Amino acid sequence: MATSVRLDPATEARLDRLASETGRTKAFYLRQLIEQGLDDLEDAYLGAAAVERIRLGQERTYSLDEVVEELGLDTSDL
Repeated sequence: MATSVRLDPATEARLDRLASETGRTKAFYLRQLIEQGLDDLEDAYLGAAAVERIRLGQERTYSLDEVVEELGLDTSDL
């Protein structure tokens, strides 16, 4: 999928320099940034959304005792 992104001149210059000095393409580094950064963004934003659903009573939470019982765990395993 092709996507267009506007970068400020300073950021673009840094990306140009990195690509030039390493022999890789700017697209390579942009893909790396997106793939690696997406995990962090998902953790932050999806986590915050889950916390909000819990706060609003829209999502259930489970106590450790409930999890242990449901999964049939021995508490010595913890």
